[in-house]
Amino acid sequence: MPNRQKKFIFCVGGVLSFACVLVVAAAMGTQFWLKGTVLCKTGAQLVNATGPELEKFMGRISYGLFHGQRLKQCGLGGRPLRFSFFPDLMGAIPIVLHGSVLFFCAVLIVFSAVASAFFLFNAFSRPYETLHGPLGLYLWNFICCVCSSLVMTLFASEVRFHRLSEKIANYNESSFVYKTHSEQFDYSYWLILFTFLTHLLNILLIRLAGIQFPFQEAKEPDVSSGASDLMY
Repeated sequence: MPNRQKKFIFCVGGVLSFACVLVVAAAMGTQFWLKGTVLCKTGAQLVNATGPELEKFMGRISYGLFHGQRLKQCGLGGRPLRFSFFPDLMGAIPIVLHGSVLFFCAVLIVFSAVASAFFLFNAFSRPYETLHGPLGLYLWNFICCVCSSLVMTLFASEVRFHRLSEKIANYNESSFVYKTHSEQFDYSYWLILFTFLTHLLNILLIRLAGIQFPFQEAKEPDVSSGASDLMY
């Protein structure tokens, strides 16, 4: 591939990696990772509410990695409340799992920035081999793919298996019991999937630039043809 086209591909990869830095940083600061509805089970059972009457006991909840808000309804109007995971809910959430999500988000930001720098370094400089050359481009993008998949998996397990929404809704509640009615991941969660796909695209761009995948066996040169070439 001509050197100019290779530089262009590396520049595109650098811009995409830097975009991932901004996207993940913005996603971490929002409260739009998950949204859902919670049912005031105690209030609904007291009046034996069914069908449309359940709407009076249906509240809403949305949260991210640091903060969120909930609207509790138990038949007497809504009670909006904002909350923070740190330090308000440290006793209610699976702190190790939630901390792992934050940790891998931070690692994803760092290595996306590293990948962006290495793309530009390979585009405008003469990198030496190992981590400054093609191997580094593959390595940093592969690490970003792993981290983004871990963020999605850990957050999904925190929500589904540890019933994070119910723990938030029932925190410091002594009179009412709340039960999750519906949940769906919001757009900040899907931004992490966008990051994963972007780094996967970067790996394909590196291969498009003519750089072989790591550990791929190089084709052995034909010794006989080389000897015949020397004769002429």
